[in-house]
Amino acid sequence: MVMLDMLVLLCGQTIAQLLGRLYYNSGGNSKWMATLTLSGGSPLLAILLLLTPPHSAGAGTQPPASKMVPIYVGLGILIGLDNLMYSYALQYLPVSTFALVAATQLGFNSITSHLINKQRFTALIANSVVVLTFSAALLGVGSSSDGTSSNLPHGKYTLGFILTLSASAVFALVLSLFEVTFEKVVRTRTFRWVLRVQMWTNIVASMASVCGLFASGEWRTIPEEMAAFKDGRARYVATLVGTAVSWQAVSVASLRLITRVSSLFANVTGTVALPLVPVFAVVLFGDKMSGIKAVAMLMAVWGFLSYVYQHYLDGRRAATTKEGAAECRVCAARAGGEAVLHA
Repeated sequence: MVMLDMLVLLCGQTIAQLLGRLYYNSGGNSKWMATLTLSGGSPLLAILLLLTPPHSAGAGTQPPASKMVPIYVGLGILIGLDNLMYSYALQYLPVSTFALVAATQLGFNSITSHLINKQRFTALIANSVVVLTFSAALLGVGSSSDGTSSNLPHGKYTLGFILTLSASAVFALVLSLFEVTFEKVVRTRTFRWVLRVQMWTNIVASMASVCGLFASGEWRTIPEEMAAFKDGRARYVATLVGTAVSWQAVSVASLRLITRVSSLFANVTGTVALPLVPVFAVVLFGDKMSGIKAVAMLMAVWGFLSYVYQHYLDGRRAATTKEGAAECRVCAARAGGEAVLHA
């Protein structure tokens, strides 16, 4: 099941980022509409929730609504803010650069996991944080070599870079808060509760996006935007629906990995998509794979591998500890039996 969740997360994240860029490339311009697609597919989770058995094992724990409602609202607002920053950033950056800078969320998540979830901060994890930070800094310094940035108004590339970093930090915080919510409040990790938490937090984020859409006045431009969209209205709707469905698949798979393993593991899995998005962006959108971008990608992959190796070491250490504990119990049992026989 963990492998299945990882596959859904990888495929969904790659498709969602490419469709998000396709929306802007084909004539879409509404930031709030793009933001809404990041959480607007949440009503689909109600269908899965209805199909999930209500009396599964461990489902008896029911946290009071007085605790869950503030959590839903608080996390939902954070998710909505994070979605808005990502929407702006994706318009101001080539999708390949966006994907590489977004990989810094692994470094941010290492910090939030250590502070909030008591995750051990080892030398390998520190190396991952440093390398990913330098990777993002290299992209920022080398922005002038990216041919696609020359088409943007002055300062937009830098703004997109800053927004992506900020969104990555907020996303890392949200993942850690999800983990502590299941540990301290929900106290059960069933699929039904995963769907419930995901659905309500995304509904709050969607409501915030709808309010922004109407408050900004962008809702008036939607009919014109749809009519001017490349290849017509059907492709406009299909692009938005596909993006919304993909992000919901990513969210559910990520939350399931958080409940099964940890928020840091879920974030590392998402980082595996790092080499995929730039390659597809070069093929589909004509993004330039410059030397600086290639070096930054290799550095980001190295940062990811540092954490993977740390996870491998932790797994071996845990297995050794269990084996040692089992041997101690056997020895104690033998010693007890010999004492009885002697007596």
